[in-house]
Amino acid sequence: MELGVAIPMIVLLLIVGVVAGILAGLLGVGGGIVIVPALYHVFAVLDIDPAIQMHLAVGTSLATIIPTSVRSVRSHARRGAVDWILLRRWLPALLAGVVLGIVIAAFLDHRGLALVFASVASVVALHMGFGRAERTLAPGLPEGRSQAALPFTIGGISVMMGIGGGTLGVPTLTLFSYPIHRAVATAAGFGLIIAVPGTIGFVWSGWAAPGLPAFSAGYVNLLAFVIIVPTTLLAVPLGVKLAHWLKPQPLRIAFALFLGITALRMFVDLFG
Repeated sequence: MELGVAIPMIVLLLIVGVVAGILAGLLGVGGGIVIVPALYHVFAVLDIDPAIQMHLAVGTSLATIIPTSVRSVRSHARRGAVDWILLRRWLPALLAGVVLGIVIAAFLDHRGLALVFASVASVVALHMGFGRAERTLAPGLPEGRSQAALPFTIGGISVMMGIGGGTLGVPTLTLFSYPIHRAVATAAGFGLIIAVPGTIGFVWSGWAAPGLPAFSAGYVNLLAFVIIVPTTLLAVPLGVKLAHWLKPQPLRIAFALFLGITALRMFVDLFG
């Protein structure tokens, strides 16, 4: 890699890491909502085969979510905000959804993955930006087997998007009357449950993929991982502090803004 390309790439990824870390603590999204599109464009600049750019961005993003989620969960847990009972209850269905998502992602091309990312991000952004915080579907989560459909869906879609469970988990929980700060803290745990098997799956599915750049293990680029993770981890505590200082409405607006920008850029690439 030429020095003229490497230096801007490293600087960009360091900035991405800081922003992703703040978002991980602030919104419980694991940073993937920033990392996936950023890596997608960085890989394009480096002339990596377009057929694997999105898969590589998603797989690498999932890998970076692992340490970020650990730091975020620990920070929120110290404040007593994580719902451990819900995490244990949702674990089997989350994992089942992740497995199905990995299988589907292995058969989708790069445009399919990008379309999934942009479409879901748009829906969530509209809900968070224009939906009323007090508007809920029910006073609590559904009971019995029907409740398993929620984590199953969150796990499957999140792993295909390369994001932590907060992007879908936060609005889902708030629709069922969870306070947003508690939803953010608990959703950070979703990210860890999704990212560990998701990373393994993308390493496995991309192990023999042609055109992979240097320092890649399947669809996980280790160079990008090493650059992004340290700055992300350093920035997580700041995001956690902001999450507990801000009122719910500004938190929802910030969430919607980042999702909307991300989705718009993806749609422009797909149909522009």
